[in-house]
Amino acid sequence: MNILKKLFLVTLLSLAGTGQAQEPPMTALATVQSGVQVLLSTVQESKPYFLTDQQRYFNDIESALSTIVDFDAVARVVMSRYAEAATDQQVSRFADILKTTLTRFYGSALASYNGQELVFIPSDNQPSDPRADRVVGMEIKGIGNGNGNGNGAFRLQYQMFLNENDEWKLKNLSLGGINLGRQYYTQFAAAMSQYDNDIDQVLDNWK
Repeated sequence: MNILKKLFLVTLLSLAGTGQAQEPPMTALATVQSGVQVLLSTVQESKPYFLTDQQRYFNDIESALSTIVDFDAVARVVMSRYAEAATDQQVSRFADILKTTLTRFYGSALASYNGQELVFIPSDNQPSDPRADRVVGMEIKGIGNGNGNGNGAFRLQYQMFLNENDEWKLKNLSLGGINLGRQYYTQFAAAMSQYDNDIDQVLDNWK
């Protein structure tokens, strides 16, 4: 087949697909299920590096998290009312800081995961607006409950939003009963008070 025929065939195949209806976006629940499976597979594959090469371990976790988390949205949730005064560059900078923070927090918490049962729990009170945020809960059975045994359940709750590309992304997370967005907002607000509402100073000194 010469080059012209190849180009003609490619064009026909491309045109054939333009009249088809687009696939509906994945639901928030399906997105969480898919993202969590990728994340936990990454945890299991990279677990040997948790004690020997933590930077490699956390790099792997960060790559997996980035497929489901919109860190800019997370940054705006944490900044809350202060986000209105922030530049896009400051939001992006804070997003990178939180990416590192959350990767280490989440990655460390899941380091003891070893294929335990997962239970996904969609909220019973979802809004009627198809573009409104959704909450998806998850439990990891038998991963430990903080009292020294592995008979408990590790609970997480994902707040998902639909972005401009009709993709569900995570913008807040409650982990083990701790609302990370709220916890980090308290820290951010205290730092804003300490540094006279200078966002750059807050970011320079974020720990």
